[in-house]
Amino acid sequence: MDIPQELDEKITEAISHYPVSKRSAVLPVLHLLQHHFGYITEEGVTWTAEKLGLEPINVLEVVTFYPGFRQKAPGKYHIRVCRTLSCAMSGSYELMEKLCELADIDRDTVTHHDPIAVSKDGKFSIEFAECLACCGFGPVCLVNDDFHEKVSAESAKDLLAQYS
Repeated sequence: MDIPQELDEKITEAISHYPVSKRSAVLPVLHLLQHHFGYITEEGVTWTAEKLGLEPINVLEVVTFYPGFRQKAPGKYHIRVCRTLSCAMSGSYELMEKLCELADIDRDTVTHHDPIAVSKDGKFSIEFAECLACCGFGPVCLVNDDFHEKVSAESAKDLLAQYS
């Protein structure tokens, strides 16, 4: 796996925070890899295991357990729509439907192990998220790392336009 020097330095620095057990650094390392590459590949799992002195299965267990880790490439703009109770009651399911319609995303392919759907042009991807911690201003969503509150199905077009 081709890891840029700057990323490798960040990863090495993150690992240094866990002098007793490098295994404890698996989450920070995976977050850094995903932030850089957009998702965690099989090669990334193997590289992380080697870097931390673990078996690849130990890293894969973490990747498959936490829904925040992606195992396939997202779109250029990845949308996470909160679906917990307060957002659901405020219209997050309707928002999801509208975003998928507008971005030409087919969610019929979504499964528990593959929760991301990508638009045909690769520009947008979408998934439901559990609690984005803004229960009083739902529905809420993240587009990449940009947080958006009170996003209704009616305002979905305006949201997508910000990323066109």
